[in-house]
Amino acid sequence: MISTPTLLLDEQRCRRNIAAMVQNAEQQQVQLRPHFKTHQSLEIGRWFKENGVNKITVSSLAMAHYFAAEWDDITVAFPVNILEVQLIDELAAKISLNLLVEDASAIAFLSRYLKHPVGIFIKIDVGYGRTGLAPTGYEQIDAILEEISRNNAIQFHGFLAHAGHTYQCRSAAEIEAVHEQSKARFLTLRERYQREFSDLILSLGDTPSCSIGADYSGIDEMRPGNFVFYDLTQARIGSNTHDQIAVAMACPVVALHPDRRELVLYGGGVHFSKDRLIGEPEGTVWGRVVQHQGPGWEDIIPGMYLRSLSQEHGIVVVPPEVPFDFKVGDVLKVLPVHSCMAANAMKRYLTTDGRWIERL
Repeated sequence: MISTPTLLLDEQRCRRNIAAMVQNAEQQQVQLRPHFKTHQSLEIGRWFKENGVNKITVSSLAMAHYFAAEWDDITVAFPVNILEVQLIDELAAKISLNLLVEDASAIAFLSRYLKHPVGIFIKIDVGYGRTGLAPTGYEQIDAILEEISRNNAIQFHGFLAHAGHTYQCRSAAEIEAVHEQSKARFLTLRERYQREFSDLILSLGDTPSCSIGADYSGIDEMRPGNFVFYDLTQARIGSNTHDQIAVAMACPVVALHPDRRELVLYGGGVHFSKDRLIGEPEGTVWGRVVQHQGPGWEDIIPGMYLRSLSQEHGIVVVPPEVPFDFKVGDVLKVLPVHSCMAANAMKRYLTTDGRWIERL
């Protein structure tokens, strides 16, 4: 029985999402190296293996250490933290470990302290503006490559980028346009460096472009992550439909305010995170309530949404067309705005068939 906020996982929806992305990568003839930062679960990782996936992406060395128990080819798609060099070396002794750099000094440091080989991707900014070198930053790229050439144990594999600005899109057409612009910038690197590095890998990935089947010709790897669960943010972007969202937060009702047509849930920012959708028809939305269907859920209830979140509280608006026949002790199910953050906050999942799945 659910008595506290619980993140529910619909295994069948999740498995369908995985199978669809694997099929997309096969059709595009691109290596799928999915990002596991969304689910962070060895068990869910096995569902990928069942679909033939054998290489993964993570966002931290701690996550790489966790998944190294069952995976032997891991890329850490976050600028390398040289202060973790001991853990890097321990992992490199066990698995094929790829690191992300954008500064020659990081390579120089690793060269001094690593005893085991690592692969290197250079981080490129294709328009997102978060981090990475410009695709035309040849002087900095060449400096990194020169530093790599001095140590045979450090192997240059290629360039890696994340087109995160697709998250600002609101349609498949917009996603496609951003993707094409990002890809064009990225492909200039192959033209410049292919002769020197014949096995050069271009690794690009974001859930929106991978979900709509954007053209990945010329790219070697795709690295989507959020698609395993999807969420309301991805639905608004155009990546998925609501029935593809594979997680929902089950929250007890702890107070009723019929005069305001509001319910108070035990479920706040420490469970959902504080991510929200701004500019929805109702204003700002922190989650949407779905219809019960046994241990799972069905469609979104129109107009019934999380109006606000504080640390432990969630305030739900009940529209006039929904009978206000709730009682304290009921459990509502709410689709999250950002499934990655909700999963990270909750630390484990309860499947709709009653099994607990642990995660990092």
